[in-house]
Amino acid sequence: MLLVFILNSLVVAFVVVAHYEFLFHLSAHIPKMRIKHRFRIVIGVFGALLAHAIEIWIFALAYYFMSQTEGWGSFQGNFNGSLMDCAYYSFTTFTTLGFGDIYPEGNIRYLTGIESLTGLVLITWTASFLYYEMQRYWDSR
Repeated sequence: MLLVFILNSLVVAFVVVAHYEFLFHLSAHIPKMRIKHRFRIVIGVFGALLAHAIEIWIFALAYYFMSQTEGWGSFQGNFNGSLMDCAYYSFTTFTTLGFGDIYPEGNIRYLTGIESLTGLVLITWTASFLYYEMQRYWDSR
């Protein structure tokens, strides 16, 4: 169980730091862009979407590793063991959509729970970031 906690903590820490770096670099580079202010927000949205997609794939790689390694648990339902199925599961978990066509069993369940919480926090962080950027650059007219 300690190994499960350590792996889950490392994945979450890596994703949170990656998200911070994305937002930090976006906030540093957006003001330097020589485009209309309103298009800067669009760049921010696309940058945030890219950040979330990369973070989801990090979780997907962790799921893939855990599902392919003995003792970590498995996925049941409409799951064939591919990395793409792990990515699909990660996208539905990160966004807390949770279709339920794939479900975890064993220790892999803990990563599922922490991914949902992490996704909720990071999506909210992104919304706050974009709101702040809009306040800075939104045309008042």
